[in-house]
Amino acid sequence: MAVAMPQYYIGVRGTGQKQVLYHYKSQMSNAGEQDRTERGGGGEGEDAVTPVRPSDTVVTSWPISPVSNSNSTTTLNENSSLTANEEEFDTYFADEKIQIPKTENKIFSFRKFWAFTGPGFLMSIAYLDPGNIESDLQSGAAANYQLLWVLMWATILGLIMQRLSARLGVVTGLHLAEVCYRQYPKIPRILVWIMVEIAIIGSDMQEVIGTSIALYLLSNKAIPLWGGVLITIADTFTFLLLDRYGLRKLEAFFGFLIAVMAVTFGYEYGVAKPDQVKVIEGLIIPRCQGCNSAALLQAVGIVGAVIMPHNLYLHSALVKSRDVDRRKKDEVREANKYFFIEAIVALFVSFLINVFVVSVFASGLYGKTNQQVHDSCIAANSTHSDIFPENDDLVDADLYKAGVFLGCTFGVACMYIWAVGILAAGQSSTMTGTYVGQFAMEGFLNLRWKRWQRVLLTRTIAILPTFFIAFYEDINDLTGMNDMLNAIMSLQLPFALIPTITFTSSERIMGEFKNGLFTKILASLFSLVVILINLWFVISFLTVALTGAWWQYVLVVIVGLFYISLVIYLVLFLLVAYGFNLCCMIPLSGLTGMEENGPSLQPSFEGSYPSI
Repeated sequence: MAVAMPQYYIGVRGTGQKQVLYHYKSQMSNAGEQDRTERGGGGEGEDAVTPVRPSDTVVTSWPISPVSNSNSTTTLNENSSLTANEEEFDTYFADEKIQIPKTENKIFSFRKFWAFTGPGFLMSIAYLDPGNIESDLQSGAAANYQLLWVLMWATILGLIMQRLSARLGVVTGLHLAEVCYRQYPKIPRILVWIMVEIAIIGSDMQEVIGTSIALYLLSNKAIPLWGGVLITIADTFTFLLLDRYGLRKLEAFFGFLIAVMAVTFGYEYGVAKPDQVKVIEGLIIPRCQGCNSAALLQAVGIVGAVIMPHNLYLHSALVKSRDVDRRKKDEVREANKYFFIEAIVALFVSFLINVFVVSVFASGLYGKTNQQVHDSCIAANSTHSDIFPENDDLVDADLYKAGVFLGCTFGVACMYIWAVGILAAGQSSTMTGTYVGQFAMEGFLNLRWKRWQRVLLTRTIAILPTFFIAFYEDINDLTGMNDMLNAIMSLQLPFALIPTITFTSSERIMGEFKNGLFTKILASLFSLVVILINLWFVISFLTVALTGAWWQYVLVVIVGLFYISLVIYLVLFLLVAYGFNLCCMIPLSGLTGMEENGPSLQPSFEGSYPSI
């Protein structure tokens, strides 16, 4: 007795330039060849079909359903190139998209710009998280205004990479994690996912630390640090309720939090009155005269803190929230333009806020000793003066000491205003971290958890070590964790930068929207510099952190070899995307899949004939 088995077909309708590819599924018996013939076995002008095994991954960017007429065009969706045994689901934003108004002005329309506004500002919050703010104030205290140019160029590099990330989401309709799922083999893909999760959890820990310090300052020590850590559990789930009120309201709330940071840190800038000439010089003159090793390490820390690895995954997903008809080249090109303009505006706002923070502490804490600040706190009757020891060492600034210093120097109101700004930074970053965690899980693993379950997992992992340090140690140990977390997240940068450049450079994925030669060179060189800088930062951190035990060095060597091997593997994929043929030279699994056998993710534009 013949057993019916599902068979998957790629079909072609019509002839010549009128051909349209489609997929359909049929229950076939062992006499499948006869059934194929009955369906129009390939004669000229008839429907021609090619069988595809359920295990094949060549089921590409066309829906698994028949096309009803020869004029139909096919589009890429969230389930593109999933195998037959894999679950299909609608990813986030699939059921709620912002409509783009039709306007006559083809050059620029404020109505359209407003419709596209949102994803870039949510993305920019990662440039304003508590880890970034602490890195800013430390650079000002360590090197005066001389590292402002590093902040500016790090932001520009971030803009370049965010542009590529957004283009990937707009052109393919898939975010970065989903493209990784479709292009990388299983084991490397899971390893990359683990690295991204480490970055998400590290960022989450910084947000927990920032929020707990803000509450500690706002309550004037009434809420202990460990209590603030516990409160962050509840507030995360509270903010998830905002998701029920619609995407635009959620984006407006994030805009409000950014405005709070701009007002609070801008107020501190106005009160501190930094030297404006020195601020401008620091931005345009690349120098660091008289900088010691601590200042140089701080310059590296700025780069690592500004360019967050998981932020590229976030931005590529957020742009999916706009209703763009990807079958029309003009609409895709227009969406890329408006998203880029929005990213410029959003990152400029975040850059200004970062400049405010650097400048305030460059003018106030640079060259100051603990004794000097301690005396000013005693004079101001501050209850926090004990945080500064009575010695002549330079102040080792952090989020907590920065707030105390402002209160002692410019009045207690400045301390509370600073705490409000840090609280806004921590809360906004918490929500964006929640979203990117959801995107990473559903993208890399093709797994859909309820958002509260995903939040519970990552927030628990982030809170446990933070809680124990806050409960059993003092605030210096808690704020000192940020240095370690910055080092950990710096290590994860290649696992966002390399895939982003790889996929946006692939013609099979991006079509005519792939990166040009100039963009490839620029993005590759900048990414190489950033990765090397951050590796140096990690090595510098390890030389201080390692105690000399033999097992520590063995562990570092093992982890280092694994890390370098995975980075090299991703670089080989990048070379394939650049057009180098490595299939004969390096017979590694998956290397030829992206450009030859892998799924084509580019959409079929109206009037065009998609090719496999």
